[in-house]
Amino acid sequence: MNIKPIVGALLSATVLGFSAPAFADTELKVYISSQHQPQVWRKVLDQFEAANPGTKVTIETGGNTSEAQAQYLNTIMSAKDSSLDVLILDVIRPAQFAAAGWTSPFAGKDMSVYLPAYAEANTVDGKVVALPAFADSMFLYYRKDLLEKHGVQPPKTWDELKAAVKKINGAENNPDLQGLSFQGKAIEGAVCTFLLPYWSQGKNLVDNGKLTFDKDAAVKSLKLWKSFVDEGVSKKNIAEVATDDTRKEFQAGNVVFAVNWSYAWAQSQSKDSAVAGKVGVTRLPAVTGGESATCLGGWEWGVSAYSKNQDAAKKLVEYLSSKDASKYMAANGSLLPTYASLYQDADVLKAAPWFADAKQVVETAKPRPVTPRYNEVSEVIRTTVNAVLAGVTTPEDGAAQIEARLRRILR
Repeated sequence: MNIKPIVGALLSATVLGFSAPAFADTELKVYISSQHQPQVWRKVLDQFEAANPGTKVTIETGGNTSEAQAQYLNTIMSAKDSSLDVLILDVIRPAQFAAAGWTSPFAGKDMSVYLPAYAEANTVDGKVVALPAFADSMFLYYRKDLLEKHGVQPPKTWDELKAAVKKINGAENNPDLQGLSFQGKAIEGAVCTFLLPYWSQGKNLVDNGKLTFDKDAAVKSLKLWKSFVDEGVSKKNIAEVATDDTRKEFQAGNVVFAVNWSYAWAQSQSKDSAVAGKVGVTRLPAVTGGESATCLGGWEWGVSAYSKNQDAAKKLVEYLSSKDASKYMAANGSLLPTYASLYQDADVLKAAPWFADAKQVVETAKPRPVTPRYNEVSEVIRTTVNAVLAGVTTPEDGAAQIEARLRRILR
């Protein structure tokens, strides 16, 4: 696609309120997850440098999971290390980092320009503690070519997905073709794995900080995921699969269906992808008799409280969270926009046509439990999901363990 209009908009420093000499001879370092296409963000940073002569921005990458990133940043921030100026944070973390005093607030920022979920996630006690990088939620990716070949429609329920896999795999007779890849490793993605069918049954886990755990729904959720392994729909070692493993397996052409975030789309269309032009994306299936549910994701830009370049770092974050930058990353990195109007933008839809239907999914995605003790809640759920999938514990015992441990945390 022709991206010159987008690049031109990014180059327009006056539109974003920058003046060329403002931050001369300033060096900034930005921490970006290695899975979130730092090579594309680099293009946006180049435009910031062009608009601000004398300012140099470097990228530090790391961590293919939310946990790995958080552990690294926890170490850096706990040491009051000033080497990082700008941090990319999972949507579940801005409140935690603000409470620890690790990020600097943005005064007078109008958050109404963003999708409501991200305005809320980045506002703590009336203060704006971070700005949106990109929106996200989980989707079902599928091999459009294989479904069409075998006369299968995208599944609306998990039972329909099982039936589709058995039909396709039976006809393909390819032992290397996995039916469904999802996150079973003890990472943050496994929290969403648990919640997808749990929410689909109309249940919530936490309301107003109070535990509202439904044990029967939890057992059903864990049984569903374990059944994928037991019935050969997913591979036996799914308990070892992390988010980017799912992306790689699908991109290599070894998976019919995959549960993943929006970033996987751009990778699946790359020149080295075995499935380029063969990928469909749709809403996640529901449990039979339930409603489709998905997990709210997204990443946010925070300014380190220990940065020695506070004003310049905040200006950079304003730039990275601007509508022009959001459009560029949507069109060139397939990262979902945080601005509602961009879901109808011609340039964006030319690059990623499925974004036309993504807005309603993102807007109805459910946030993970909101509690100051979220890290503990996450650890309980993801380790238990992993244990069930590995066959170490049963779904019934796993649900009982989650309930008992969460009651101690959220009493």
